[in-house]
Amino acid sequence: MYAPHATVATFIWKLIIMNTTEEDKMEEVEEEESSVVPSFPALSAKQINAGAVEMRSVRCPPHRYTPLRDQWTNVMTPLVKYMKLQVRFNPKTRTVDMKTSELTTDAGALQKGCDFVEAFMMGFEVQDAVALLRMDDLYIRAFEIKDVKDLKGDHLNRAIGRIAGAGGKTKYAIENATKTRIVLAHTKIHILGTFSNIKIAQNAICSLILGAPPGKVYNKMRQVATRAKQRF
Repeated sequence: MYAPHATVATFIWKLIIMNTTEEDKMEEVEEEESSVVPSFPALSAKQINAGAVEMRSVRCPPHRYTPLRDQWTNVMTPLVKYMKLQVRFNPKTRTVDMKTSELTTDAGALQKGCDFVEAFMMGFEVQDAVALLRMDDLYIRAFEIKDVKDLKGDHLNRAIGRIAGAGGKTKYAIENATKTRIVLAHTKIHILGTFSNIKIAQNAICSLILGAPPGKVYNKMRQVATRAKQRF
């Protein structure tokens, strides 16, 4: 008399097991689908700009016209070969014109090209300025001596002499210790490097402008170089 009840109970138990198994399978399928990372192809510069052609110009100062003419091949080659930009020099307006093309794949190629040319116009060597095309964490900071202290006459000349040092010794010491590049254009100072390294170099230059002896700055740069070696 208890056999029908046992049969029903067994049937119900099988249904529960089947439902549980199906739920487990569904969960496994969902986990597999969620673990698959969607891949979207990178958009080209032309697709981002909706097919529009962008163009920018960088003015050439009079004192950089001759260096640009002598180094034109070295300046143009990385822009055309790596950034895939169209480049020309306009002798009427004295500007370097850059334009995107169908081959331009990097959306920031035009901005990087402008930064590279502007760095050369500021006085940096081509070998140093080309790093702006290859690395994304490099910046240029420009300031004047009067931004730190209002100096005139001989006081201004002595401040410039302290920054440069005998034969550029002080400037080279700051560059090597902070892994930056510094250009002294009379009263203007341009620093190329990473954000943290620029800050260290700027503090050292400001100390020299305010009258700190070069020997004190040398010792501080040695400490900075020692800490950098220990860090790496």
